[in-house]
Amino acid sequence: MTRVSVRHYFAYGSNMNPARVADRGLSVRDAQPGVLDGFRLMFNKMSRDHAGVGHANIEFDRHSVVEGVLYELVEANEILKMDPFERAPWNYGREVVPVRQGQVITWAWTYFANPAVKTAGLRPPRAYMGHLLAGEGYLSQDYLQQLHGHPLHD
Repeated sequence: MTRVSVRHYFAYGSNMNPARVADRGLSVRDAQPGVLDGFRLMFNKMSRDHAGVGHANIEFDRHSVVEGVLYELVEANEILKMDPFERAPWNYGREVVPVRQGQVITWAWTYFANPAVKTAGLRPPRAYMGHLLAGEGYLSQDYLQQLHGHPLHD
């Protein structure tokens, strides 16, 4: 079994919805706002079931930030529970990133879409975007406005 020592998970997509995370069986101690500097939110991860539908992904962009929910895991190995939901390692790979909370940096796991499942021109469906918006208590007003203004799949 893999030994894992990082005890945080940074969610920027549908897992910003705390109810969704609980339904997926992830045991957390706490959830706080977090910011990932140098990345931007994309919806370029192809849905395997619906043409034209995009799911959340993040990509390097030194001039952008991604806001999300920083979950403190009850145990470090809790992150392994998320892999099946993210279809890791096929759809998403899991990496450790530095998440900022004010002046404090916390190292956390997050997921990046694999190149084979990415394409341009995709849009998230309304129900999927609802999961991101369920994390509103963790996001700035500016970031929320960006999410509300993002084009959706019909």
